Amino acid sequence: MAYRRTPAVQQRLDAQREAIADAAVSLLSERGYQGLSIAAVAERAGVATGSVYRHYADKSELMVRIFRSLCGREVDAVVAAADAARPDGAAAQVAAVVETFARRALRNPTLAYALLAEPVDAAVDAERLVLRRAFAAAFEDALRRGVDSGDLTSRNPALSAAALVGAVGEVLTGPLQSGVAATDTVPELVAFALRALGARP
Repeated sequence: MAYRRTPAVQQRLDAQREAIADAAVSLLSERGYQGLSIAAVAERAGVATGSVYRHYADKSELMVRIFRSLCGREVDAVVAAADAARPDGAAAQVAAVVETFARRALRNPTLAYALLAEPVDAAVDAERLVLRRAFAAAFEDALRRGVDSGDLTSRNPALSAAALVGAVGEVLTGPLQSGVAATDTVPELVAFALRALGARP
């Protein structure tokens, strides 16, 4: 007869899995991807190293799960900002996406650098591509509205959206790695994005 976990056992395992994930996020915020190990995660979570491997095959699998969760949270934040700015027009939406993304990243530079630019395993890097596409989609929706209304002059909204994601990420990489950003970094990023899209003053 096959063993079936009781609800209590499953609940305990689920709680342990969440504790491990929370510990990994905490360490990622402090040390980045390269400074994180399964042993450190286990110690932070208060479990044996073997318990981590019971839930995740290796560091890469754990990080994919973490990246997916964190990136989803960031995408939700910029989409919410774009939706809130929608009544003010497409340029306001673009500005809201850039500003929200940049300010949230700069609030926790070590974590943001790990999510955006730090060298990682191939499986984790694939999650970054999902993140970039989601951010580009948030831009593209605003761009198409702006082109239709005449507020923006972008000829190819999909290309412009992808270019904006690349530009914002590139500009932030240095400040995130060093942990220091100039006070005009975010306003200049917003201004650049609007100029690049031909936004009317």
